[in-house]
Amino acid sequence: MKHLGTGIGWRPEIAAAVEGMPGIDWVEAVAENVCPGHLPESLVRLRERGVTVVPHGVSLGLGGADRPDGGKLADLAAAAEALGSPLVTEHIAFVRAGGALTASPILEAGHLLPVPRTRDALDVLCENIRIAQDALPVPLAVENIAALISWPGEEMTEGQFLYDLADRTGVRLLIDVANLHTNHVNRGEDPAKALDELPVEAIAYVHVAGGFERDGVWHDSHAHSVPPAVLAILADLSSRVRPPGVLLERDENFPAPAELERELTAIRETVEKASISMVPEVSAPEVSVPEAAAPAVSDAVVPAASETPEPTEVPDETAASPAAERASGDAHKASPSTDPARQRLALAQAALLSALVAGTPVPEGFDGTRLSVQARALAGKRADVVAKVAPELPEILAEGYRKSFVAYAHGHPMTGGYRRDALDFAEHLLLGGRLEDPDVRRQVSDWWLERSGPSPLSQHPAARLARATRRVLLRR
Repeated sequence: MKHLGTGIGWRPEIAAAVEGMPGIDWVEAVAENVCPGHLPESLVRLRERGVTVVPHGVSLGLGGADRPDGGKLADLAAAAEALGSPLVTEHIAFVRAGGALTASPILEAGHLLPVPRTRDALDVLCENIRIAQDALPVPLAVENIAALISWPGEEMTEGQFLYDLADRTGVRLLIDVANLHTNHVNRGEDPAKALDELPVEAIAYVHVAGGFERDGVWHDSHAHSVPPAVLAILADLSSRVRPPGVLLERDENFPAPAELERELTAIRETVEKASISMVPEVSAPEVSVPEAAAPAVSDAVVPAASETPEPTEVPDETAASPAAERASGDAHKASPSTDPARQRLALAQAALLSALVAGTPVPEGFDGTRLSVQARALAGKRADVVAKVAPELPEILAEGYRKSFVAYAHGHPMTGGYRRDALDFAEHLLLGGRLEDPDVRRQVSDWWLERSGPSPLSQHPAARLARATRRVLLRR
């Protein structure tokens, strides 16, 4: 695996600070925020300096019951090629449910939700990852997520689930040690046991992030400093295998650049100190692991990968001779259909997501109290993202914005993107007569009218007169 070094999550809010930080070997950018034809100038400058940029997807939903969307895969591939990335990453999660498999409306979670660690879910996830691998020009790595809830009837531990996933697909792993800590607090899972069970040789890189605890629940906020407990898990991992890369994630509440640099220094020192005590034969530095070093993992799990692959180059784990390709195709044809497993998984995920975002009854076996915590977290996440997508709304509504949006979210599931969500929220306020202040109502009405059309507003005098007439009618 390509050596990445120490990096930080690139965000527009800290772009200038990241460019000026010493010792930044690489950055990770949210793939959905990257337009291949119009790359942010900051990322272009970093690339020109030789800083590696890795696109990190958040909306593919590889753990969902449906097969991956071809358009989203094409966008992820285009981002990787535009950035010259050695790999791309996504999550082991589902982000939507419903649709044709359940004959119900599609619901969007607006956040990453855990998949059940069952054979059905693993079969579906493996096929989805193979589809993604076939569509991407560079290797794929998938990340373990943080969870507030546990599925009833799980058949594997996290480590076993990740081991089998890597063994069956050859996918790389992005291990988030902060998420291991989250699952320790929220689900009672032992991070050391997870590290014991997962194939550390398949690790592409590691995430480190902060969070906070409230009422016995750990929230993986990415808005707080990294706690000692997370660094301790990083040290445990680094004592087993030196990770090819480690990255600090920070999404909100950005501190001064000096504070971020101190956290990066602590991360480097943790890895260095732990690596000194690492058993030599377990070490898997920057190159592919030989068969002898990983006897428990099949050849597909740790294939050879180029040290500096070109963005359009087919990686070693997917490159094959025509005979190998024919054999692979025959294996796919011979493999049993995942359709029954997809049907079962679709029903289970739709029931859970509906309870979280639409207020339907809690599915059997779930902790109702914990689901309430998750539902509030999802509503809060929606409010935060809508505030970024449509910053005028919190400015207009002031202190009433968050309370109004959370109340709206609990009864109105998100069925489209966040921009659609913002428009629906504004319409909900206007049609429901919930804006008593006439000035606030006028501002929200104007905002909605300017953005609810399919194209930019015409400045022709007749069109402007028509809009003015609509505003007058709405106020009445």
